[in-house]
Amino acid sequence: MIFRYKAINSSGQIIEGFHDGNNEEDVIEMLKDNENTVLLVERDIKAESQTVLFPTKIKKKDLAVFCRQFYTMLDSGLEIVKCLDILGIQSENKTLRKTVLSVNKKVQKGFVLSEAMKKYPNIFPIVLTSMVTAGEVSGNLDTIMDRMATHFEKENKVEAKVKSAMVYPTVLAIVSCFVVVFMLIAILPTFTGMFEGSDLPLPGPTMALLNISNSLQSHWYVYGTILILLIVGTKLLWHNKEGRYLFDFIKLRLPIIKTSTTKIITSRFTRTLSTLMSAGIPLIQSMEVVAKVVDNAVVEERLILSIDNIRKGMPLSRAVKEVDIYPPMVDAMIKIGEESGALDEILFKTADFYDQEVEETIIRATSLLEPLMIVVMGLIIGFIVIAMYMPMFEIMSTV
Repeated sequence: MIFRYKAINSSGQIIEGFHDGNNEEDVIEMLKDNENTVLLVERDIKAESQTVLFPTKIKKKDLAVFCRQFYTMLDSGLEIVKCLDILGIQSENKTLRKTVLSVNKKVQKGFVLSEAMKKYPNIFPIVLTSMVTAGEVSGNLDTIMDRMATHFEKENKVEAKVKSAMVYPTVLAIVSCFVVVFMLIAILPTFTGMFEGSDLPLPGPTMALLNISNSLQSHWYVYGTILILLIVGTKLLWHNKEGRYLFDFIKLRLPIIKTSTTKIITSRFTRTLSTLMSAGIPLIQSMEVVAKVVDNAVVEERLILSIDNIRKGMPLSRAVKEVDIYPPMVDAMIKIGEESGALDEILFKTADFYDQEVEETIIRATSLLEPLMIVVMGLIIGFIVIAMYMPMFEIMSTV
């Protein structure tokens, strides 16, 4: 249950906030333990109804804002509990707000921050909880939050570019499908009477279109059901381990998206590994985290094999090369970092380079995809128009 409270702190200031507790006594006890004078504690039904369900994950943008605000408050000298309390109040994401309140409750019960956050793996990614653990050990939690804010901001920037680039092709594909279906269902039937009134046999393309049109009109519910089943089946397959592996394998093989997918994975790999190693996390542990955040089942499987090779004494540069996914520049840069002792810095610069490469690759891919889709749409509509007018040309030729 979520309770809203109002109290006076030790400085005489009135404070307000939310707390996740079993009953009002828990909230009152928490406030008194922090040397506050309780003014009001009441259950907030509205807040509970808004934060019931947890989605699969939180957007990178929300995580970036969370880490940036956390860093600012820690850097100002606030205690972790007070930081979490404020973050829980002001977070715009409803799910994140409830999660932060729950984390705050666990911290007050004696959990360290990283352990409390690990209770919500769908909300806080493993890279964040691993970095928080490193920050707690080293005593540099504020610096860690600053690094993670930058990390998620750059991750969000890459994701935003990919989504933005796909908007126009997606809209164009949907509009094209609607136009074709509209022509088959609404426009083509108007010519049917004219075709049937003639004794001439209809051309093959025209007969095919008429059969498709009649089938769509007579059995639209069948096609609608098939479409829904395809959408649902695709989603279920995506969330299935074998299905996800198949989709990820295809993304690494399709000519149009292969290059951009590889560069996005490379950027995420180098940036995450750099962030983890700069915090003092050992290489093996860092690689285990990276394998889980590359967001590609094929690459994850190969990275797990590379971790075993590293344990046996293989250099990181060679292990990465044997993954056989990343561009040749990556293992070359890693080798330079190993020899110079500045691996985290080299990885960070490599990530920046591939961030720029991702942007340029997406622009090139989009510039090729858009005209290709327009040409395909034009050919389909042109075929329909020609098929509709072919019988009319034959009728006129016989007059």
